[in-house]
Amino acid sequence: MGLILKQIFAFLKLLNSDTGNISLAMGMTCGFILGMTPILSLHSLLVFLILFFFRIQIGAAFVIAFFVKFIAFFFDPLFNMVGSAVLEMDALQGIFTTLYNMPLVPYTRFNNSIVMGSAVITFALSPFIFVLSQILIVKYREKVLARFQETKFWKFVKATGFYKWYYSYSKYNWN
Repeated sequence: MGLILKQIFAFLKLLNSDTGNISLAMGMTCGFILGMTPILSLHSLLVFLILFFFRIQIGAAFVIAFFVKFIAFFFDPLFNMVGSAVLEMDALQGIFTTLYNMPLVPYTRFNNSIVMGSAVITFALSPFIFVLSQILIVKYREKVLARFQETKFWKFVKATGFYKWYYSYSKYNWN
């Protein structure tokens, strides 16, 4: 439980910081993909590689993936329906047979209708999730954060010695 709270607080700290909107939005999009698709598949490994090789907020991805995972099973009937439709297309049967006979491709579990459906839907929705995440981050920073920083409570907290000590300590990021 402590790890989850630590990740949530780290995510809120990222939202409140000067971290770039694109990096956060990409992290949220990757978290959406990781949360909606089964974790033990090769395309999830591809998303992990993207997270580690590019400047994407990993903390945002893991927090979003954690919470999206709770609702993902509600979409399994939809994933099954879309995946079955894709897997049963006559035009793709030759491609699927060739892919299944390749060395690493069967580990993607593309022949599972839920895996195929979740991959198709989440990768199709990911540009929209990215744009929506960017809009929400900007709106959060403009409306909520700016309004919170104008409150008397926040001004009182910033005036304390503890905040000044914490702020100087957090600049070193010794975590």
